[in-house]
Amino acid sequence: MDAIPFVDLVSRHSLVATQVEANVIEVLRSGHYIGGPFVSQLETEIAERCGRAHGVGVASGTDGLILALAALGVGAGDEVIVPAISFVATASAVLCLGAVPVVVDVLPDRPLMDPVAASAAVCDRTAAVVPVHLFGDAAPALNMTVPVVDDAAQAMGRVGAVGAGEACVLSFYPTKVLGGAGDGGMVLTDDEAMARALRSLANHGGMPNSRVGHRGTNSRLDALQAAVLLGHLPALDERIRRRRAIARRFDAVAGKMAIARDPESPVTVCAFRHPDRAAVCATLAELGVETRLYYSNTLASHPAVAQSVRCAGPLTNGERFANEAFAVPCYAGLSEASVERICRALERAA
Repeated sequence: MDAIPFVDLVSRHSLVATQVEANVIEVLRSGHYIGGPFVSQLETEIAERCGRAHGVGVASGTDGLILALAALGVGAGDEVIVPAISFVATASAVLCLGAVPVVVDVLPDRPLMDPVAASAAVCDRTAAVVPVHLFGDAAPALNMTVPVVDDAAQAMGRVGAVGAGEACVLSFYPTKVLGGAGDGGMVLTDDEAMARALRSLANHGGMPNSRVGHRGTNSRLDALQAAVLLGHLPALDERIRRRRAIARRFDAVAGKMAIARDPESPVTVCAFRHPDRAAVCATLAELGVETRLYYSNTLASHPAVAQSVRCAGPLTNGERFANEAFAVPCYAGLSEASVERICRALERAA
């Protein structure tokens, strides 16, 4: 019995291949390899879909975080509040600017930043806070006195605006619900001055009037990636409807393993939790279901950043999620037979 793969990008491409490949050929024949009409169109369409005034394409979601924080003037000696559970880039982006990630706990029932813990961590060194809309679920609203940069790398496809911060960062990594054929990202903002600063920073410019004086870098969204993404965009709504429907079926049989799921989530990751995660994942593997761990370390214990972060209080909930959470395949290309197999496997493992 072949295992059900965690992702299947080949089958996803096959459903939109005609338009995607036509777009790519158009770019190659046009000579507009940097910038150009496909990039501009994608920036406009994503910004409108997400309820923001401006979209600035960048080379990756990680770069988007770095540039958004840089545009806010974050630099050495500053602190940036981040949640205990996230991909390591949420913390490493802060470190790239010479600032210190301050890790706060997540909610007891969901791996999302605890707004009370975040507010309590604010001090005179706090330059920004980065709530993470993990798995596509919206982080709780924050009532902060410092700038907010929404890490929405996993939240593309939500209805309306994602978060209410000064900037919102998206990732178009291939495994995302809207993914390209390589790296890519976008920063969304309603602030025209910030959009100009982002474009300058991403295109070798700088911020001479900033108190930090950040130098620019090369972080432009590739025209070929924009062409691929525009080819996928018309299928996004149906893709998300299918993912949500599959996730509801999985939740119904997962019992106590189920995690409360935001109904507006695009289900970028279909995660569950169990105190004996290893045993559950072993059972699923025996039944032909590939699993992944999201995430096996808190940002305070991740080997890439652990020596450079500061914890603001205990991370009891985050540590529990790091020890218990896992994910199963959940994408629009899953056949009905595969969905049923995963349902049966989850029911048995629960």
